[in-house]
Amino acid sequence: MTLLAFGINHNTASLDLRERVAFAPEQMQDALAQACDSGGLEEVAILSTCNRTEIYVQLTSGLVPAPTKVQRWLENYHKLDRDALNDCHYWFHGEQAVGHMMKVASGLDSLVLGEPQILGQMKSAYSVACDAGTVGRFLHSAFHQVFGIAKRVRTETAIGENPVSVAYAAVSLAQQIFSNLKKDTALLVGAGETIELVAQHLSQQGIGQLIVANRTLERASVLAEKYSAEAVLLADIPEHLHRADIVITSTASQLPLLGKGAVESALKRRRHKPMFMVDIAVPRDIEPEVADLDDVYLYSVDDLREVIDENRRSRQEAAENATEIVTQGVSQYLTELRALDSVATIRAYRQKAEDLRDQELQKALKLLESGAHPEKVLNQLARGLTNKLLHAPTSRLKKAGASGDSQLIDLSHELFDLAQVDSPQVKPDDL
Repeated sequence: MTLLAFGINHNTASLDLRERVAFAPEQMQDALAQACDSGGLEEVAILSTCNRTEIYVQLTSGLVPAPTKVQRWLENYHKLDRDALNDCHYWFHGEQAVGHMMKVASGLDSLVLGEPQILGQMKSAYSVACDAGTVGRFLHSAFHQVFGIAKRVRTETAIGENPVSVAYAAVSLAQQIFSNLKKDTALLVGAGETIELVAQHLSQQGIGQLIVANRTLERASVLAEKYSAEAVLLADIPEHLHRADIVITSTASQLPLLGKGAVESALKRRRHKPMFMVDIAVPRDIEPEVADLDDVYLYSVDDLREVIDENRRSRQEAAENATEIVTQGVSQYLTELRALDSVATIRAYRQKAEDLRDQELQKALKLLESGAHPEKVLNQLARGLTNKLLHAPTSRLKKAGASGDSQLIDLSHELFDLAQVDSPQVKPDDL
């Protein structure tokens, strides 16, 4: 049984490539099914965020597949050139794979060290894979170990104490450009967890006005009511864009929502008053060409790295403690994995014993029905069952003795709880 983790992230791949490899939520069920069917994978889960795409595979055959098997499937699914991921992917197997998953879930491998959103995203990936029927007992066990360690990291270290996230970094950058947010209007595009965090941080900094745009007005209204904002539909953004001094986007759209033409029109209506725009989404919500416009300051998720790195340093000590917890978690996972192996062996041995018992019991019942003496039948039942239960292990022990395999003989003493004897006198009947 081997766990394999294959992926790309913000450290290994460009934003352009991460966009092309990202999975939209509506694609996930189909992708998981294809990974099992056409990809020839067994247990599979996929994590896809703005900063990473990772595939977790459990192979009960015990063979480590060439990571190229997963790479080829990923390239084929997203219609990439062959070998497009050669220079930017990473992979882990076995205990290194579960250790990597624990680091990811704990925020130790995130762009923002210790950011909390990734744990929810990993839980969602696990839940979707469960719904798709691509998680078996081994991935199930691995994920629950991962979640338990991530929880320990959150409760036993200070890694999450300071409000450091991509959302926080975006608002921090806005504060550097606009000294007084109380006079400014922010347009937030999307209504998910990241945008809610942005709204929270902007509200805490006293933003003058908030506008929340979303595909459904209902979701936008919930967020708007919470932060005293105005709710609009995505389709209505062109009517409101000129009002925004700050635009922060984070949706799951596969196509850009804001193009160069729409922003250019908004700038004319603003009489070229500057606009600050942060696109946190992957794939991007704002066309990269918007950055070519005068009076627009457009930042992508990768541009937030400098702000994030300043906060990263304050979490390094907590990260060292968290890494130790992960090491303990890997050890615990390996212990439980070995326990799963023993459970399967115990189940098989018990089934064999029960089959032998049933065979001997049927013989005994037939003898009783034919009028045989009960005491004689019981003696024969006990003798027959004992002989059949001992036949396989005693045969193997005799071979071990003949070949000088003292280790197996010693293990048998421990397994069957036998008293050690010196130079036993073996009688022919014992054989």
